[in-house]
Amino acid sequence: MIPDAAELQRRARKLLPRNVYDYYAGGSGRERTLRANEKAWRDVWLAPRVLREVSAVDTATRLLGTEFATPLAVAPTGYQGMAHPDAELATAAGAARAGALFVLSTRSSRRIEEVAEVVAAAGGAWWFQVYMMRDRDLTAGLVRRAAAAGAAALVLTADTPVVGRKRRDSGEIAAGQEFLVNLGPLADMSAAAQAADVTFADIGWLSAAAGTRLPVVVKGVLRADDALACREHGAAGVIVSNHGGRQLDGAMPSAFALPGVAGGLRARGDGEVYADGGIRSGEDALTALALGARAVFLGRPALWALACGGADGVRSLLAGLTDDLAHAMALAGAATVAEAAGIAAAMPPWPARIAASGQN
Repeated sequence: MIPDAAELQRRARKLLPRNVYDYYAGGSGRERTLRANEKAWRDVWLAPRVLREVSAVDTATRLLGTEFATPLAVAPTGYQGMAHPDAELATAAGAARAGALFVLSTRSSRRIEEVAEVVAAAGGAWWFQVYMMRDRDLTAGLVRRAAAAGAAALVLTADTPVVGRKRRDSGEIAAGQEFLVNLGPLADMSAAAQAADVTFADIGWLSAAAGTRLPVVVKGVLRADDALACREHGAAGVIVSNHGGRQLDGAMPSAFALPGVAGGLRARGDGEVYADGGIRSGEDALTALALGARAVFLGRPALWALACGGADGVRSLLAGLTDDLAHAMALAGAATVAEAAGIAAAMPPWPARIAASGQN
């Protein structure tokens, strides 16, 4: 399996039913943010260091105290059973075999406990992504199960008070029944819809709901002031993300928001920063590391790899992109992930100023 995300997408498009492909690939509104996400990483220019010892490049990184072989991780994506019969079991196994972090979606096609067993068998680690539902007891129940099954952290998706409208959706998807795999029969499906009343205070509530004080990472942060508020309310880190262009169309690309968010938290001296959205190559990953991310998350590319090759496809994608990242790091004069920080030299000025200031 090749680590070429664009080629994998072309192959997956031929393999998947059109409505399933459109569901995975589409963005909200006119898809401005979706299109901008990939291009934005290429708008950043790097300033490589020279005469550095790079005969042995190490891509290992530590995320919330756990060591991983690569800073490339698998983002939470729902309903993976539509991409491959083995669904999240395959994606989790492929990530673990590649030494990468796997994040399980609330909207998983497979039971939390089954996925946890697969990750444990492969010697990996996983986090659990949380949508705060209107019925808080449903959310608390899933969180307790994830904690009991061995999740190392919780990822609170914060940019989805309501679901973004996707014009590309070309038909109904059989997602409702799969969603019930972890929830069981519901008398009222609206109880599992996203809650629009979530606040920073819910970071602490979520950690306590786990019953074991799991660290909480907030996903969907694009502003420095929001990142600081997340930290003040107990978040262990933030993921700079616009939900893959699936929520507010016109939200800035992650590459433009990342410097301000990372700089704001760095000034405080604490909190981990990660990024997702449009990362398709080892060079993109290097750019994110250079802008201050400790790790980067892949969403759609992992789905395309799953559709094309199951667990082996996911492992091959992550291993190949990690190899590409190591090569790019050597060319940039960075022997470690930490040394990659700071080699970004130039990018469009206005988004960085907005992100840094936290102003509208």
